[in-house]
Amino acid sequence: MVKVLIVEDDHDFNRIMAEYLNDNGLTVSSAFNAHEAYDILYNDLFNIIITDVMMPEIDGIEFAKTVRKINETIPILFVTAKDDLQTKQAGFRVGIDDYMTKPIDLTELYLRIKAVLRRANISQDKKIIIGNVTLDSDALSAKISNQEVTLTVREFNILYKLLSYPNHAFSRAQLLDEFWGMDTSTNLRAVDVYITKIREKFREVQDFEIKTIRGLGYKAVINI
Repeated sequence: MVKVLIVEDDHDFNRIMAEYLNDNGLTVSSAFNAHEAYDILYNDLFNIIITDVMMPEIDGIEFAKTVRKINETIPILFVTAKDDLQTKQAGFRVGIDDYMTKPIDLTELYLRIKAVLRRANISQDKKIIIGNVTLDSDALSAKISNQEVTLTVREFNILYKLLSYPNHAFSRAQLLDEFWGMDTSTNLRAVDVYITKIREKFREVQDFEIKTIRGLGYKAVINI
């Protein structure tokens, strides 16, 4: 049974999401502000939290930051009208797992929840297995048919990120920000160099590929 906590101050939208997810087999509890959410989280366990960003008193960024101090692994999905890069960066920096911009399609919301929960299971196992390729984040190791593939830490982290979010496009700037740091003076083309190295090391693998999104960046596509 998947238990979902929705934190959304718009009562009608909260109810619409809750009804749809309940109808699709999930068990939903609702809070209308962060204070109510804290009380509910104190008394119950959930598999995922869906929260707005613009809420009275405590906004979604601060709420997510507090949740992350208490629970490092519970998936958090932002559903918000704020579509600016600064808010998205702030959300991902405090540890959210996905981001949707209103107005949303409820079917897509359900699919996003399923995808985030799959990734959460990957995070708990700390392994990604696709065909004959295994990535172990504890050991920072990659294997093809049990044969070790030599990767730098940055190469491993980039590949692990892309494979954790299949079909999700990441811009060069996003990857540079995460794996080189905000203060780096490294050129965006450094990302291209690393992607080329990763592709070369996994050139014989047929179960996934890293595709170039022209003018943006890269995404991993699973072929199984």
